[in-house]
Amino acid sequence: MSKVKLITACAIGLFTLNNALAKEKIDFMFPAPVDGKLTMEMTRVIKEFNQSQNEVEVRGIFTGDYDTTKMKAEAATKAGQPPALVIMSANYTVDLALKNMILPMDELFKYDPTKVSANDFLITNFWPAVHKNAQVMGKTYGIPFHNSTPILYYNKTLFDKAGIKAPPKTWNELVSVAKKLTNKSEGQWGIMLPSTNNDYGGWTLSTLVHANGGQFNNPDYPGEVFYDSPTTKGTLQFWRDLVYKHEVMPAGVLNSKQISANFFSGKLGMAVLSTGALGFMRENAKNFDMEVAMLPAKERQAVIIGGASLVSFAGISEAQKKAAYQFLSYLVSPEVNGSWSRFTGYFSPRIAAYDLPEMKDYLIKDPRAKIALEQLKFAHPWYATYETVAVRKAMEDQLAALVNDKNYSVEQAAKAAQQKADQIMQPYQAATALSPK
Repeated sequence: MSKVKLITACAIGLFTLNNALAKEKIDFMFPAPVDGKLTMEMTRVIKEFNQSQNEVEVRGIFTGDYDTTKMKAEAATKAGQPPALVIMSANYTVDLALKNMILPMDELFKYDPTKVSANDFLITNFWPAVHKNAQVMGKTYGIPFHNSTPILYYNKTLFDKAGIKAPPKTWNELVSVAKKLTNKSEGQWGIMLPSTNNDYGGWTLSTLVHANGGQFNNPDYPGEVFYDSPTTKGTLQFWRDLVYKHEVMPAGVLNSKQISANFFSGKLGMAVLSTGALGFMRENAKNFDMEVAMLPAKERQAVIIGGASLVSFAGISEAQKKAAYQFLSYLVSPEVNGSWSRFTGYFSPRIAAYDLPEMKDYLIKDPRAKIALEQLKFAHPWYATYETVAVRKAMEDQLAALVNDKNYSVEQAAKAAQQKADQIMQPYQAATALSPK
């Protein structure tokens, strides 16, 4: 090699090394909350970002489900290694902000070149239905990344065989349709609702409570839930009756994997699952026609917003805040967010994603993806309380007892869930109570 070529090669090597060393390294935690190939796709997104610029190096850390992600992010922060950015279940924002575990988003947005505030960015660019879960006491602590609502997946082939012309629009119709689809001698069920305590049960139940005309929690006060209200007890009774009275759903706790497996086998007529599972569902429902519909109404049409926001944990450096802002901006750009929506089935919370030609073409080719957007006009915020996970599980444990034990009553379940939740929230209730004069 000539002396000139050697010098040139060394110079290029040093330039490359200096660039690599100059990159600000940040940790990014992400879950895979629904079935599918989300982990591989997110790994691809991270790689593309890292290759697209020379300022930030993102280390992706897969963290399991939403609950596990919260625990791992909190543990890393307490150990002095806070993640710069986390895809966090949107209803954990309140609890994390109350405990000062996460930063107000303005700590990142001070590095925005246009000087836009996080609040203005949120309100201007994202669907109104997702604003509430991103804010705490009017301050923005999260930026929505992907969102979902529960929807009704149904086997159109089984519907046609049973002479059912359309999906149910009311609870009464749901029971009627489920009965026509149930054939226990052949192991075929009319409907399945997820009842696990990893949030699917609470999310589904809270949606049905709102459809029954009630509220699952106080959206303006993190220390109050309505587990023993008439509307919640009525919803628990409806759920219980699907198992023991109408016999259109099997007894016992059902998780999303069981439900999807039954659905793919052609032995399940209807399944209530996340819109975020749409990509997984359409990939695996190969032997019959699958369709989706809005959830049936009781007193009103209603769904609960689910999904996740991007949050940043307290304790990161200013350089990490700047790097986190750059990666956040990339993730919620219309192009990247729209692509993630098309891959997963989550609807994009970034409104401008739907102005892109790729998104318009996607909705034409698969109109099923429109259902989540159509449900937004009926959407309510996800329940968010002090100690959200424990408060949620107080009810989910009772729901599990209700579907496992034919002799366990709705009154017992609702009372026990309320007592447990109040016990968990008591420190916050006490801290916010007015002192006696």
